[in-house]
Amino acid sequence: MKNYEAMSDETLITRIREGDERAEELLYTRYKQVVRGKARTYFLVGADREDIIQEGMIGLYKAVCDYEFEKQASFRAFAELCITRQIITAIKSATRKKHMPLNSYVSLSCPVYDDGDAERTLIDVLSSAHVSDPEETLIGRENCEAIALDIEQTLSRLEKQALSLYLQGLSYQQIAQVMERTPKCVDNAIQRVKKKLEDRLRRQEEDSWKTGRSV
Repeated sequence: MKNYEAMSDETLITRIREGDERAEELLYTRYKQVVRGKARTYFLVGADREDIIQEGMIGLYKAVCDYEFEKQASFRAFAELCITRQIITAIKSATRKKHMPLNSYVSLSCPVYDDGDAERTLIDVLSSAHVSDPEETLIGRENCEAIALDIEQTLSRLEKQALSLYLQGLSYQQIAQVMERTPKCVDNAIQRVKKKLEDRLRRQEEDSWKTGRSV
C-alpha cells in the first residue's frame, strides 16, 4: 500500500505522468487551498469567486503538464506562478473584451483550433459521432451562425464551462477536478450538450425538408 500522503509534489507528478489517478487527485487536493488563496486577491466585475478559482485550477493543470524537473527548483514555486499567471491573463483578456474566459461563453461556430484545421468547428466535432454523412445534415454555412446562437442560448452555465474545458483538451477526470465536480457530472453535462446539438440539427433537417416540399 503506497503512502501517497508522504510523497513529495515531484514524486506525485512523476506518478501522474505514468497514469496514476490517485496521485493526480491528491495533488489537486493538496493545492486547492493555494488556488483559493490566490483567487481571494483578485476581483473582476461580472465574475464570481468560483470563476476565478476555476481559472486558477486551469493554471494548476498547466503547471502539472509543463513542469520540468531539471529547470524548476520546486513544483510549488512553479505552480504558484502558473496559477497567478492564468488568473491575471484571464482578467486582462476579459478587460480587453477580446474574449471572456470567465463568462462561460463558448462559440459553437468558431474554429476549435488556432491553427491546422481552421475550418473544423465545434458543431463538426460534436456532431461527427451522430452524423455519418455530412451531406445529410443539410446545414449550409449561411445557417451556421443561427444554429450556433440557438444552441448557445440553450446551454446552462455548467454545460458551457465543461464544454470549454473539454475543448482545451482536458479529460473528464481533469475537468471534474478543475470544476470541483464528479467525473459523472462532467460526462452528463457533455452528453447533454451533444443531445441539444443533435436536436437542433434534427430540427434543421426537418425545416429544410418541409421547405423543399413546399417549393
